[in-house]
Amino acid sequence: MTQQTPPTSPFASIPIPPFLLLSLAILLLLLLLLLIYLYKTLYHNPLSSIPPAHWSAPYSRAWILWVRFSRRENEILKEVHGRLRSSVIRVAPWEVSVCGLEGVRGVYSSRDGGWGKGGWYGVFDNFGVPCMFSSRSSADHSARKRLLSHVYSKSYIQSSSAARAQAAEIIYKRLLPALEAEGGISRDGEPTEGVGVDIYSVFMAATMDFIAAYIFGLDGGTEFLRDKAYRNHFFELYKARNDYGIYDQELPWLTAFCRRIGVPLCPAWVDDANKELGEWCLRLCRAKRDRDSGSEKAGRKPGDESVVWDAVVNGLEKEETVNGRNSVLYPTALANKELSVASELFDHVLAGQETAGLVLTYLSWRLSLSLELQGKLRTELLGLRPGMRLSETGMPDPKQLDGLPLLHAVLMETLRLHAPIPGAQPRQSPEAGSRIGPYEIPGGVRVAAMAYTLHRDETVFPDPERWDYTRWLAEYATEEEIKTRNRQFWAFSSGGRMCVGSNFAMHEMKLIIAALYSNFRSYIVDDEGVARQSDGYTGRPEKERLYLRFEVV
Repeated sequence: MTQQTPPTSPFASIPIPPFLLLSLAILLLLLLLLLIYLYKTLYHNPLSSIPPAHWSAPYSRAWILWVRFSRRENEILKEVHGRLRSSVIRVAPWEVSVCGLEGVRGVYSSRDGGWGKGGWYGVFDNFGVPCMFSSRSSADHSARKRLLSHVYSKSYIQSSSAARAQAAEIIYKRLLPALEAEGGISRDGEPTEGVGVDIYSVFMAATMDFIAAYIFGLDGGTEFLRDKAYRNHFFELYKARNDYGIYDQELPWLTAFCRRIGVPLCPAWVDDANKELGEWCLRLCRAKRDRDSGSEKAGRKPGDESVVWDAVVNGLEKEETVNGRNSVLYPTALANKELSVASELFDHVLAGQETAGLVLTYLSWRLSLSLELQGKLRTELLGLRPGMRLSETGMPDPKQLDGLPLLHAVLMETLRLHAPIPGAQPRQSPEAGSRIGPYEIPGGVRVAAMAYTLHRDETVFPDPERWDYTRWLAEYATEEEIKTRNRQFWAFSSGGRMCVGSNFAMHEMKLIIAALYSNFRSYIVDDEGVARQSDGYTGRPEKERLYLRFEVV
């Protein structure tokens, strides 16, 4: 009897290629790693107890990146905080958004200074060198701040003969003539049809001239109010810088790799614009250095004093003399003083120009909607001694100007509702970890608050989308209500790393508004798009323009 051979599979003789086995093994390994990642993310991540802003937030940055690239972060995160009724939400595996005062104080006002800045701020390392704003550690920031914070203090600005002379020159010899030259002023009996000036452009020019003069002196600063053509060119360059910085901030490794292989994520002309802006700043710095080395330094007029430049340059020289290589600033500042000075001043001149210019645009728009409010403000301004009428061309006492309640109220409410920097200002949790409310935050987590959400807290600012200057006036609000609103006010951030130029900005904005509304009434000619402020780190009018007509009172 013969033994039968069992049937064999028709596939038994087909050899399995080794590469297929290897591919299958790699696939299984990747699947296993993915499962481990998801398991740890869901059950073992210290942030897992924080309410997620989106179902995918615990696993991926995809959702928050999509929100940011679609320019809706401020609006969406405000809505999510409100819907979840939580002041702390998780927006990505290692990113958290906070909107309550408790969280803000813990992150931005920590006494140990442990909450530093992460790689997101690398885009502000001008010329590849950190400035005070972009310095990562609190120690580095504090050392830089000591060099120059005194010249930005309210007492210094109010007593500075340089600041006074610069303001008088810019307001009376540049700003008001620019309004006339650009067709923005009408007088009694003159035809007004078609008369109007793009006040957004004018304000951006004025604030640039203000901050550049304070940094470099009148003889070394800008003249944007007089040179409209170059002003417009500069703003186009700056717009490119602003609109495309998100790639380097949110996807730095991918952005850098794509540049290297010749397939940039953002257009090459954006890099060209940044390069031209950098060269512009270097020219200002080198021209200033050359003037200081020349014979004309002695006997300069007060307005030519370079207040901020002197503070930074002299401060670095003193730091080098006293501490040398032991200085915390040696690796980032003293090792290349020229570029360090340029990086610092580049940040000041750009930030000081845009933020104040935006606020002035929105404030003049709000005032132009109400002749009655303009009248009340003018009555208050005419009490200044000396006054700012064209017949007087005086510079008011800074303390008296700062103490005008209505002027302060309309400015504060504009800063609240139209914050020039409404977007997220990230910090990085200290290596040892920390705590926000009931939540443990491990080291290396990106945590951010936004002026946009803080300024729209209904418990502090009822009917928050309404521009209501009476919120800040004693006759309409209790002392405790105003104190609470000031605590929640975040247009300049808070804590040790808040905006160093806040006092300068408030002073120049009050001066400019006082000069205009002491002499003119303003009317809207074209405000299309102004009500729609862009959603992002900075908030600009949608069309980036506002046409007003000014009528001599």
